[in-house]
Amino acid sequence: MSKIKEFFKRKNVLLSARRYGIDAMAAMAQGLFASLLIGTILKTIGEQTGIEFLVEAGTYAMAMAGPAMAASIGSALQAPPLVLFSLVAVGSAANTLGKAGGPLAVYFIAILSAEVGKLVSKETKVDILVTPAVTILTGVGLSVLFAPPIGAAASALGGIIMWATELQPFLMGVIISVLMGIFLTLPISSAAICAALSLTGLAGGAAVAGCCAQMVGFAFMSYRENGVGGLVSQGLGTSMLQMPNILKNPRIFLPPILTSAVTGPLATCLFHLEMNGPAISSGMGTCGLVGQIGIYTGWLQEGRAISALDWTGLILICFVVPALLTPIFALALRKKGWIKENDLRLQE
Repeated sequence: MSKIKEFFKRKNVLLSARRYGIDAMAAMAQGLFASLLIGTILKTIGEQTGIEFLVEAGTYAMAMAGPAMAASIGSALQAPPLVLFSLVAVGSAANTLGKAGGPLAVYFIAILSAEVGKLVSKETKVDILVTPAVTILTGVGLSVLFAPPIGAAASALGGIIMWATELQPFLMGVIISVLMGIFLTLPISSAAICAALSLTGLAGGAAVAGCCAQMVGFAFMSYRENGVGGLVSQGLGTSMLQMPNILKNPRIFLPPILTSAVTGPLATCLFHLEMNGPAISSGMGTCGLVGQIGIYTGWLQEGRAISALDWTGLILICFVVPALLTPIFALALRKKGWIKENDLRLQE
């Protein structure tokens, strides 16, 4: 047993919850962003402006979602070059066979394939043949066996969540908004979760609301400590920047969570805010305005006439309500002494 542990350690195969559950998932979200998401944005801009080159560029980028995710995961697992490059084929197979649940299939299969590839890497004199062959055969074999059921399970779970949201928009609006907002701020990828579950529709709208509550909420409630720089880095970047402060004082997490519990049902019950663009956009919030662009592209895909109420709901849910409500909750906690001066200051 000790020899096996030493071998795994030498091959940098670490059975780590952080590496698999946080690093790999965060990397997968980056891969999705660099392919499906940016491709969708470019294609939408091209379609709206009549620039065919942008449409083609976006289409090519969208088609590479599986390979991009797998390669990103391999990078997070510190895979050697031959393993990393071989994961491109693995990602394509897993994403294609996983269909609607492709991202989740890629997540599991790319991790297993990368680790198997690392185990055989540089162990033979014909490494240039053995390592890619083992990595690809492992990944494609696992894809054939498991990607369809993984995809079906993820799609079914996402479908149940969306069905429950349609049935109980208030309760599910609160639950989805709060949970996805928390996931966005924690070192967990809310975008990858939404993509893996194909979370769209009203449920996707609630997810957008929760993510915006965290990002815009933290940006405005910490303005006195961080100024304009903090406003932009959190509001258009990520509220994950507050994680060190949350670990020091978990109570600072309460104001944006309370806000998300308000904006979620407002999105589902009052404004019927739906995400019918890419599912990954549901978990992006205001990061680069990706969540809002996703909702807009969904409107376009539906061919609907965009009303003043649609725009009002989008602006209020994503920006105005979090910017106003979160500092009010924070002020109550400041007066109570639960949040003290500089508790929200970002590390430089």
